[in-house]
Amino acid sequence: MGYILLTNDDGLDSPALLPFARALAKVAPIRIVTPDQERSWISKAITRWGEIRVRKVTREGVEIIAVAGFPADCTNLGVHSLFDEPPDMVVSGVNIGLNSGLGFFLSSGTVGAAMEGWIAGLPALAFSVGVPGEDREWKERIRHGEFAELWPRAAELSAQIVETVRASGYPPGVDLLNVNFPVGADLRTPRVVTRLANVGYERLFRRKETGVYVHDASGSLRESGDLDGTDVRALRADCVSITPVRLAHVATLAPEFHRQLVGGSR
Repeated sequence: MGYILLTNDDGLDSPALLPFARALAKVAPIRIVTPDQERSWISKAITRWGEIRVRKVTREGVEIIAVAGFPADCTNLGVHSLFDEPPDMVVSGVNIGLNSGLGFFLSSGTVGAAMEGWIAGLPALAFSVGVPGEDREWKERIRHGEFAELWPRAAELSAQIVETVRASGYPPGVDLLNVNFPVGADLRTPRVVTRLANVGYERLFRRKETGVYVHDASGSLRESGDLDGTDVRALRADCVSITPVRLAHVATLAPEFHRQLVGGSR
């Protein structure tokens, strides 16, 4: 087997990065390409105009390529441009904050980096940890250096899932695996295969002054539909949620609506 490309959207100095890198290195060789700063809520943005600056840095003996760009930039560069050979798997995370439910899944830079792996034809996994519901206070405490004991445990759990996938073979028909777990999870925590909950989110911005708004998401969900079998329900039950996602799929239209849509082409 080849190496794993590790990236994230929380940047070079994420407290989750080095513990995850060390845990993954026990599974397979790794190479790390990550944004040089926090790049959350950016989905699968790609740098279109301007240059992307890339530099090698070392953190506690671990070599990292820091990219002045977005998470998906990191994946594309890591797969196609920076190394002599591509990886055989893309792993993104462990993200600070959950990426459960469709609204957050589509907005996540962590997931966006994994999506870029799927676009390149590679197995891809995204890992996220957080507090179900209101997580703003928890994230603020993370920024102040609290919960240091979480990251080795989160890394061990995530690396074990990666190891299982590599040993068993990436499941056919799956474009990426989106894994979320609560902050208290460890190797003994029950794991559940789920679907993406049909949830969105509320207001993202608050008014700072006239004509100026700043990001100020509460993390609260706007729920619609049945949550049974979803990632959101699993997390609320203190389980690890593993969601096999198909990105390339279409919906089926009711026959009458289908007829009305295509009727205008005649």
